[in-house]
Amino acid sequence: MARISKKRKEVLKKIEINKKYTLSDASKLVKEISYTKFDSSVDIDVRLGVDPKKANQMVRGVVSLPHGTGKDVRVLALVPPDKEAEAREAGADHVGLDEYIQKIEQGWVDIDIIVTMPSVMAKLGKLGRILGPRNLMPNPKSGTVTMEIGKAVKEVKAGKIDFKVDKEGAIHASIGKSSMEPQKLFENAVELISAINKLKPSAAKGTYLKGVSLSSTMSPGLSVDTKSIPGI
Repeated sequence: MARISKKRKEVLKKIEINKKYTLSDASKLVKEISYTKFDSSVDIDVRLGVDPKKANQMVRGVVSLPHGTGKDVRVLALVPPDKEAEAREAGADHVGLDEYIQKIEQGWVDIDIIVTMPSVMAKLGKLGRILGPRNLMPNPKSGTVTMEIGKAVKEVKAGKIDFKVDKEGAIHASIGKSSMEPQKLFENAVELISAINKLKPSAAKGTYLKGVSLSSTMSPGLSVDTKSIPGI
């Protein structure tokens, strides 16, 4: 049987097993139970009453978190020369086209998001096997394939994230860092859950929002009472 570290034992003492916390209380407690030496990520899991195998029950969208993710998002703008200055001024970390496509083909993926234009997408088809599994392929639905390159770069830098239900019917997303104030984590969570709630497929029957939990890197999850979420 694996030994439980002293820090984890202290963390477990603060959690009531089987308790459903209000979202506000969970946003405070998730900071207290973060015991990594680094500024850990605060993540949310939203379980939905959908069958993601059915096309008419797929849930996917974008949301701008009011307080950002707390993470420095590394953006690659794959653009032709006439758009390079716009991308750089907006804050893109890497800007270019063919040379970066070649780097990715050779295995370079030291980025978080790729922003590009419709005219470039044909060149990215061959990168699907590399970008697809890492969720890096640009997509018009998430706003990362656009003519407004500068705007797209600024939005993802400021905390715009895209989310998608997985094959288990859940959405996982990072809503901040453990160093952020509880109120900011709370407001980010509300914004994301509200966006998910608005996307309820008409084909989904029964309870849509089945469960919500908050956790930080390596911490146990805190179950949230969905009735405590404003606007739900």
